[in-house]
Amino acid sequence: MSIDHRRLGRELDLFDSDPLIGAGLPFWLPAGAAARHAVESYLHDLERRAGYRHVYSPALGKRRMYELSGHWRNFADDMFPPMRVGDDELVLRPSLCPHHALIFRSRGRSYRDLPLRIAELGPMYRAERSGVVGGLSRVRSMLLNDAHIFCAEEQAGAEVAAVLALMRQAHAALGMGPISYQLSLRGPGKEYGGDDDSWSRAEALLRGALADAGVDHVAVPGEAAFYGPKIDVQVADPSGREWTLATVQIDYHQPERFELEYVNASGGRERPVMVHRSLAGSMERLFGHLIEVHEGAFPVWYAPVQLAVLPIGADQDAAARSFAAAAADLRVEVVHDGSVGARIRDNRKVPFIAVIGAREAASGEVALRLRDGSRLDPMPGAAAIALIRAAAREQRSGSGS
Repeated sequence: MSIDHRRLGRELDLFDSDPLIGAGLPFWLPAGAAARHAVESYLHDLERRAGYRHVYSPALGKRRMYELSGHWRNFADDMFPPMRVGDDELVLRPSLCPHHALIFRSRGRSYRDLPLRIAELGPMYRAERSGVVGGLSRVRSMLLNDAHIFCAEEQAGAEVAAVLALMRQAHAALGMGPISYQLSLRGPGKEYGGDDDSWSRAEALLRGALADAGVDHVAVPGEAAFYGPKIDVQVADPSGREWTLATVQIDYHQPERFELEYVNASGGRERPVMVHRSLAGSMERLFGHLIEVHEGAFPVWYAPVQLAVLPIGADQDAAARSFAAAAADLRVEVVHDGSVGARIRDNRKVPFIAVIGAREAASGEVALRLRDGSRLDPMPGAAAIALIRAAAREQRSGSGS
């Protein structure tokens, strides 16, 4: 039977939906929210260490902003209708890039400020048709792991290469499995912003970064963004269907439309290049994929529950709670209801299970059970907690399985 994240997500209480909220608008339950928060925190920390500066920007903008950016002309069918507020027409944003362009423009910029890497985990909205929304893969409201790098043209190739390296690190930590790379280019029958010269320079920068990284890729005409070519990172679900998880794009169009400038070393003014990138896409689509890839048994570091503690009887309840309290920096639950066998089966997706019986309660030791059914030798409670912490750290660094 094929693995469906919609079925598994509901079985594991990760997410759900309600007709009163609407199609394509899922809500996250505590277990799913815990896993998602762990991943969001990881991505924020990874970006911060790589020199990104995080911002917040509003999920609305004037229609005029999207006319300037080119979204209204090229993307209006995927946008929600404008909302009239006084003399303004406000639109739910379909992307974050215009806001970030204006954040760059909000201050005077010098060549010494570049590259300026602006990142945000921000909401955006797509007016998907009712017939295509479902689960987490196609939604109308999403939270995007997004960033825009403003740099001189001679810096853009190195920035793209650094993004590709950061992607590989993140995908290894998430346990993504095989991925492939697609160079998405202009194609016939579509409208694009900018001129032929800027498109040629952008394509050359992306091809150079792929060559320097030694990355095999397939060029696909007609899949570029309206403002520039892009590298799309493709992943395959368990059924073999491919879709885009992450992307890095070169954009000369929006810096020109928004009249972005910086002062160069000679005191003159130059236009920056805008590098769009997302390491992991939206949290919704990402988790739709992760649920299926891991069959709900997530790596330790973002498992909703990292440790389940099972007291055999009421006499061991105090010892179980004491052990759980010592592991409070982990996501730990004490599980009482049902037979021990039933509780072990119910927690089969949890990476570590500690059964506390009379002997364990008396000795202060625990014998951890792993997801594959194996058991570790009894060890002091503090050693067991240290082992779980170390496993989470190793996986989060991308060096564990």
